[in-house]
Amino acid sequence: MNALLFVCHGTRLQKGRIEAEEFVKQCMASVDVPIKEVCFLELAAPSIPQGFITCIQKGATSIYVVPVFLLTANHVKIDIPKELRQLQIQYPQIEVKYGRAFGVHEATSHLLWEKITKRVSSVSKNSHLLLVGRGSRDRDVKRDLEKIAFNLQQHYGIPSIQACFLTGSSPSFEEVLWNSKQTYDQVIVVPYLLFSGLLINGMKLTIKRYVEHSQQEIILCETLGFHPILKEVLLTRINETLQTKEFAIF
Repeated sequence: MNALLFVCHGTRLQKGRIEAEEFVKQCMASVDVPIKEVCFLELAAPSIPQGFITCIQKGATSIYVVPVFLLTANHVKIDIPKELRQLQIQYPQIEVKYGRAFGVHEATSHLLWEKITKRVSSVSKNSHLLLVGRGSRDRDVKRDLEKIAFNLQQHYGIPSIQACFLTGSSPSFEEVLWNSKQTYDQVIVVPYLLFSGLLINGMKLTIKRYVEHSQQEIILCETLGFHPILKEVLLTRINETLQTKEFAIF
């Protein structure tokens, strides 16, 4: 029997955990697989082993693992496969297939533009847009976020846009924000984050400190959250995983 196991990042904030679970459950309703479970890599329960074992207890013989992550960083490349490798050793009779993160997807530009236009009526030549990702030491994360920023700029003719990061990659959000002080009248901050959590709270504190020393208008957009476009991207990744012919060897 087949099972789908969705792996979210996890957060200490209950609101963020509930948002992640609700989003995945919306997608679950569109997929015809008998067993469907949600788990978290860290900071929340159930853990990956707990989710994996629940699938087995419900009768799963094949588990399709889908990472609910925006970009392909070390969590997706290393941490989740490490957990799955250990579980395969414990349960060698279970076949495992491992899917892809959201990654660079053309539809994402339209979602980001909707988030921007919800907060501002127009983007002028004196506006600077910051696309802010979580960040990672993995260079693919920097490359992919810059590609997403480029796609957004090309689709909607944004005059000035820059990708930056909260941790692990450069340039940092704080650095880019301060460097924009002398050049732009308005800065539009677009968090490339799925849901609420400590990271978005930290961004709000950074902006609060910044506006005390600047006359610029700083506009913070919403996280990606519940959205039909994001749901379609995840459903695409789910279907790719279900159609994978080879089982994963970790």
